[in-house]
Amino acid sequence: MGQRRSPLDVADLERLAARGWRAPEEGSLGDWLLRAGGGFTGRANSALVVGDPGRPLPDAVDAVTRWYRDRDLRPAAMLAGRQARGADAAFAAAGWERDEDVLVLTAPLDPPAAADGVPVALSPEPDDAWLAGYRHRGGPLPPTARAVLTNAEDVAFAAVRRDPPPAPLAAVGRGVVDDGWLGVAAVTVDERHRRQGLATAVMAALQRWGAGRGARWLYLQVAASNAPARELYRRAGLIEHHRYHYRRAPG
Repeated sequence: MGQRRSPLDVADLERLAARGWRAPEEGSLGDWLLRAGGGFTGRANSALVVGDPGRPLPDAVDAVTRWYRDRDLRPAAMLAGRQARGADAAFAAAGWERDEDVLVLTAPLDPPAAADGVPVALSPEPDDAWLAGYRHRGGPLPPTARAVLTNAEDVAFAAVRRDPPPAPLAAVGRGVVDDGWLGVAAVTVDERHRRQGLATAVMAALQRWGAGRGARWLYLQVAASNAPARELYRRAGLIEHHRYHYRRAPG
């Protein structure tokens, strides 16, 4: 992969990523996107703060709070890049708590060759073994997870199996293509199979799939504290495009 900069700015890339990880319920507050997905993942259960909410920021914070309280969800906002500094200050003034930074990485899509000895199966739907293999935040997935994961027009679920069923999958990952971009997420390797190149194999398979669907660029998100994943993606040629963080209402 080359080191060319993304052709999209922060706002456009975040809107694209929101389409790739779409909540079952969405609303709007001016330009802001409100998302509810039963509590599964921050991206599907937070207000994407991009653009103008169409009202003073303190009023916008109150409106976001009400929208999520009405759905029995903890109010949350996703604040990306420098353009969100004013809104971030408004949420902070209301006592909303800040999470760690998440890095959004991008690169031109240049699919690598298949990894020797690591067959990766791709499917348009996640089966029970895939859902069990994706240990979001270290725990099993809630019932709403499938609705979020499959809520895209062009999506693939990658799986690596090392042992026959009922043994768990060794690695999984998810890819989605939209408007010439491949978004990669949910790359998870079972702890018994780590340091065997399986994450690299999953990434490569999804990149080849995405290129075949017309994707020319790649994006993904990784927590700032996840040093092993950041190193993996650095070696793959991805560079930081911007950062975002969540704020969540008290209580």
